[in-house]
Amino acid sequence: MMATNTSTTIRGAGALLLAITALLGGCQKSDPSEAGPAERAGRKVDQVTAKAGNELSQVRDNAGQQMSEAAKDTGQKLDRAAETAGEKLDRAGETAGQKLDSAAATAGQKFNQATDAAGRKLEQAGAKMQEKAQEREAASPPPK
Repeated sequence: MMATNTSTTIRGAGALLLAITALLGGCQKSDPSEAGPAERAGRKVDQVTAKAGNELSQVRDNAGQQMSEAAKDTGQKLDRAAETAGEKLDRAGETAGQKLDSAAATAGQKFNQATDAAGRKLEQAGAKMQEKAQEREAASPPPK
């Protein structure tokens, strides 16, 4: 019975050796210049990896460019807003200056009018004083 087991074991080992040889033979290149299945798969992986890397680089570059353009656009908008605010402040300053000039002119006119009125009243008062003085002189007896 032992002979049968040994014989079966030898036959099994031989079959296994033939199967391994057949499998390994399928992986071997028949022509050394041709790529084998593992090498072709490796090349394909390299191509896919390179393509994905290129696409990621392009996405990164596009995102950077978009961010740069957005920053530039925002800067331009801020510049325009500052310019507009400056123009409005200039106009407000000019308007305030004009109003101050107008108020000063009006105040000057009113001061001149008040001075004229006071002058007229002083003249009238002086005239009345002279008139009363003349009346007193006329009413008083002549000196002896």
